[in-house]
Amino acid sequence: MNADQLSVGTPPTLPKQDAAATLRIRALMLGDRINASSLEIGTLVSSTPAAFRVHAGLAVIFRYGVVVLIGLLPSEEKVLIDSLNSRVIGPFSPHEEETAQAQLCKDENAEVIQPGGPICLAKFSDDRLLLIADALAKSTSLARDERRVAAVFDVIEPFARKLAEQGRTPPQRKGMLQLIGNALLVQQRVAGRVAVADKPDVLWEKPELDRLYARLEDEYELKERLDTLERKLTAVSETANALTDIIDTQRSLRLEIAVVVLIVIEVAIGCFQILAGIH
Repeated sequence: MNADQLSVGTPPTLPKQDAAATLRIRALMLGDRINASSLEIGTLVSSTPAAFRVHAGLAVIFRYGVVVLIGLLPSEEKVLIDSLNSRVIGPFSPHEEETAQAQLCKDENAEVIQPGGPICLAKFSDDRLLLIADALAKSTSLARDERRVAAVFDVIEPFARKLAEQGRTPPQRKGMLQLIGNALLVQQRVAGRVAVADKPDVLWEKPELDRLYARLEDEYELKERLDTLERKLTAVSETANALTDIIDTQRSLRLEIAVVVLIVIEVAIGCFQILAGIH
């Protein structure tokens, strides 16, 4: 990775905090994508992802539709989100949201994440905050995708139950194709845009922070949730494909029966005409 692809401020420029200080971190999924090209909302801290110093905090913008706001006041957050609305592609309403708290601890060895508690950091440096932003953004995106897949399961379940109990399938092939399309969209988003399994770029410059990111992955269960989501996507695709194949087979059978009936009718008419001609 080139040095110009990632520009992370080495010395922390956030205001000095005492040992009890905390930072509020808020992740919002605004839409399918956010166009951050040529965006100027503050001093550039990182280019991948796009991160800016805004007032006394950070704003980290991910192309897959999530913005992470760190150490900003609610009024500052509102102004920034309003400024991003014109750059959001496929906006969501309401927004998907997750929050966290970062707190100072004494040294790097004490950097831990208590379950459901604050994220303890040795210092509020830009690279550490970017790692938290990456993990929280992925968790927020996963939460929405998990809901979408759950909704698809809710639609498929009545179809599968009807097939099991009555041996009959729904006639709406279009609905099945839409289910497959939804599953493919989520799969493409997880594997392509969000890339949950990929480590953030900041670790190329700061490999010593790999342990902190591993703790963040464990806290938000990113790998486990990704594996579960992929298994569900596979199940959705296989179920929808199976139902579609059954519907296609039934349609082909009906078409063959119709053709046979037409042939029989045509033969009967021909025979009738021949008999009528003889008499």
